[in-house]
Amino acid sequence: MCNFLFAEKAAKLSQPEIILGVFPPPASIILVEKLGLAKAEELIITGKAINAEDGKSMGLIQEVYNDKAELETGVNNFIEQQILPKSASSLRFAVKASRVKFNHVLTNFLPVLEQMYVNELMNTKDANEGINSFLEKRKPVWENN
Repeated sequence: MCNFLFAEKAAKLSQPEIILGVFPPPASIILVEKLGLAKAEELIITGKAINAEDGKSMGLIQEVYNDKAELETGVNNFIEQQILPKSASSLRFAVKASRVKFNHVLTNFLPVLEQMYVNELMNTKDANEGINSFLEKRKPVWENN
């Protein structure tokens, strides 16, 4: 949901919910808007983790830093150079304007995905098996139901 994402080189990013037999409702909308359908589907459907450099190359991450100290310095420099010199009220409007479509899509489709998740997916044996197996620290036994 943030405007800019910064990461350490060692960072791993993923949407692992599918491994538990469920899906991520907010990410199903947010990633499509930020990355496009093809990349979002790849991450959501496979649950695969990507490294920070891959995240940057696909446009998810603004900048990658070698370590935490460099990250903190880099983010502070970005804020000082790119954000603080701007008008706060103009920044608020710029963020609102750049997110008009994003907010519309999120507001209109998140309730649909929430309903699907709660009232349909969570009524399947596999969704419950995935979550229970995770909590019980065991491999899931899928029934494909």
